Amino acid sequence: MSTQATDAIDTFPNPKPERDFTIRIEIPEFTCLCPKTGQPDFATLEIEYIPDELCVELKALKLYVWSYRDQGAFHEAVTNKILDDLVTASAPRFMRLTATFNVRGGIYTSVAVEHIKEGWSPV
Repeated sequence: MSTQATDAIDTFPNPKPERDFTIRIEIPEFTCLCPKTGQPDFATLEIEYIPDELCVELKALKLYVWSYRDQGAFHEAVTNKILDDLVTASAPRFMRLTATFNVRGGIYTSVAVEHIKEGWSPV
């Protein structure tokens, strides 16, 4: 597997698709650029999901997250884009992404977005 940043998210088969179980991932070193100033924005990404048929492969996720280092993006837009990409790649039963951005100009920003697969409900 490459060590270059990429916008691809690899997956692998869920080892227990008949059971609902929760996977939690914390990414404390997310970086993108402020689209207004070009200065770096730092955040912690917290992903919580219940897989269906596929799980997200962690090294691929790391390389995907790296791809944002040189991209300008508003906090709200980048959080929604990441969730959309993860849902497209893995089609989970449930997924929540919370992006907690470091202080900028005395203001903290936290953006939380969710996906619930149509027809799925927790047991």
